[in-house]
Amino acid sequence: MAEREQSPRERAIGEEQSYVDVAYAALDHHRDAYSRRLSRVRSQTGQESAGEMSERDSFATHYEDNLQRLRNVEHRLVLGRLDFSNERPPEHIGRIGLKDANHNIVLLDWRAPQSEPFYRATAANPGAVKRRRHIQTERRTVTGIEDELLDAQASAANEEDLNLTGEGALMAAMNQARDGKMGDIVATIQAEQDSIIRADPQGILVVQGGPGTGKTAVALHRAAYLLYTLRNQLSRSGVLVIGPSPVFLRYIDQVLPSLGESDVVSSTMGGLLPGISATNVESAEIAEIKGRLVWRAIAQRAVTDILEKPLEQVVRLRISGVDVRLHPRDVASAQRRARRSEARTHNQARDIYAKQLVTLLAEQIAAAQELELADNQWIIADVAASVDARREINLHWLPSSAETLLERLYKRPQLLERVAPELTQRERALLYREPGAGWTVADVAILDELAEYLGPFDSEIDMRRRRTQLAEDAEIERYAREAIAGMGLGGGIVNSQMLADRMKVNTGPETLADRAASDRTWTYGHVVVDEAQELSPMQWEMIIRRNPSRSMTIVGDLDQRPAGAPEGGWRELVGRLAPQVREERLTVSYRTPATILDAAARTLAANGAPVRPVTAARNAENCLDIIAASSGAHTHAAERRADADRQAGRRGRSDLQSATVETIRSACEEMDDIYGPGGGTCGVIVPEKRVREFRDVLDSDPALAQWTRDTAGHDASARIQLVDAVYAKGLEYDHVIMVEPLEILDEGPGNLYVAMTRPTRKLHIVYDRGLPRGLAMPKS
Repeated sequence: MAEREQSPRERAIGEEQSYVDVAYAALDHHRDAYSRRLSRVRSQTGQESAGEMSERDSFATHYEDNLQRLRNVEHRLVLGRLDFSNERPPEHIGRIGLKDANHNIVLLDWRAPQSEPFYRATAANPGAVKRRRHIQTERRTVTGIEDELLDAQASAANEEDLNLTGEGALMAAMNQARDGKMGDIVATIQAEQDSIIRADPQGILVVQGGPGTGKTAVALHRAAYLLYTLRNQLSRSGVLVIGPSPVFLRYIDQVLPSLGESDVVSSTMGGLLPGISATNVESAEIAEIKGRLVWRAIAQRAVTDILEKPLEQVVRLRISGVDVRLHPRDVASAQRRARRSEARTHNQARDIYAKQLVTLLAEQIAAAQELELADNQWIIADVAASVDARREINLHWLPSSAETLLERLYKRPQLLERVAPELTQRERALLYREPGAGWTVADVAILDELAEYLGPFDSEIDMRRRRTQLAEDAEIERYAREAIAGMGLGGGIVNSQMLADRMKVNTGPETLADRAASDRTWTYGHVVVDEAQELSPMQWEMIIRRNPSRSMTIVGDLDQRPAGAPEGGWRELVGRLAPQVREERLTVSYRTPATILDAAARTLAANGAPVRPVTAARNAENCLDIIAASSGAHTHAAERRADADRQAGRRGRSDLQSATVETIRSACEEMDDIYGPGGGTCGVIVPEKRVREFRDVLDSDPALAQWTRDTAGHDASARIQLVDAVYAKGLEYDHVIMVEPLEILDEGPGNLYVAMTRPTRKLHIVYDRGLPRGLAMPKS
């Protein structure tokens, strides 16, 4: 029987499969090479010097990093192909650049300049590109291709369209079920996104983008692009990515590794200060007070006025049997010298201050006993050991940590009044709290400002720990000397220090990301700030301190601010960064169906908060559902469940709770039909004050509880996720159930805009109090 002749599409898929096989063979070749080198280096544990051992560890780390990078790009390694109208041979674009065993180029890195036409070429401006082919793969198998012919005829046909690159692949990606993790968009980057990704790294690039425009993905791909193009520079200083919440950071944590980049520090604003955990919460009013720029002056006054107090009158002390005096002029002189010294901070300058006063008191003792101080250093030791002398010296240049000083300010209103006259009495009263109450996100920027003036602080625990470590090191070296003597190895082959180094456990940070994250004073080569519209002036100061080169990518949406956009736009928000800002806009929403986007825009406009126009790339049928809790739409199912609740001894539900639960069930059933059992994600967005109420409701329902996590669990992978609008920022779900939109509007129009624009497929609105102006079902 004759074989069926293959279609052109089948032949093209077979052709690309052959090339994909070559690409994966090259990937395996490099993996094997790095694995062999790593094994060889690890086996070299012989008679090494400390320098050789360090070099071996460096090579091992280098090979491990590269091996992990190659493992991370396994999925969808080959992205596409370019064919040219001239004699130039076809080129394949990949997640990373690859050469085969003979050093022939197999894949161009998507970030390479030669790959730019894959994202930029259009029918109107094709350059030398004749055809762009998107290649879809599953594991190592080609599952589909999409060809775009870039010629004049195609240009005329598409001049009214959005000019989406790889539209089929893009729409397929948009219609996939969400799994709680952001994926990369490297295969479907659009032209307006690519121009931002490849923009000049110098200066402050602000990307204003409405819901679903891909601004987060663009920012992360820009970070990957800069790490590729500025490898030498950024390999020493690193890249910092700041996100709005721990949930968000977990949501995006696979994007950069999938692009071959993992040495990046990701943090929230609350996590930027090593050793500080911002777990407490406070009202928006208190957070606004703490975010004001006036805290820079307050912090400086707190250090100088509270910790560097003048001496008011002469103090008499008795040391080593001698009466000595400490005069106000002596303290003032020591303070002036410390402030004028090269020491940058309060705690660092304290040694200069204290040394001058200890010497002055010792000179008085030496004079009284007719001794030469230079020949009797025991006198200085006696002064330094005197409890009374140490107390008086410390009182006028008190060493302190930022945490201790800020707790004193919050606890003692009279101190806060002295150093913060710019705040009203009511505002100062709002800041009161007991020590140990826990830090909030807004506190962290103030702590960072205080730490800048205070400098490093060695507590008694730190000093005891260091003394213990030194004692342990000395004991290890003593044991090493005895071991060498016992084995007759004293001839120089190995010394005690070398053996001691081998015996110590190295627990310090190893990677650049680890070192940077543990060092408050680290400065990064580039900083990416997502959801930047939420940051306070003090938080911007904290970011500026970590990026003196002023190389930043700032992304956000002014319309999603709870308080709305400021009159001065982004330049007003970023403060003293404004002169260096250049702004770009993303105008096409790929996530949110047009019906939902239009409803959100109408609602915001009707409530006095018009939003910047965004064009939806797609729409979906029946994507908006508005449900009155008291309408009876879910009455029969709710009554059946109410009977079951009564029989089980569970408390009954309100109409709003019942309608919400039934809507969640309905959404899950719809997703089961589309994606298969358990597929897709459902975001339940409720007013902040109702999170606990609905957490109890969902936890009490066994069928839903198995799928549910909320913001307390920080789990972005659960099928049903209970969040408020603030935690929902930057996230997306297949279905969204928004509860009581009027109450969310009360939190701010930006929060309502966020809640309405999270779904990729359908928005369900459940209400009892009523609907905001402008919100209604679209006319069919």
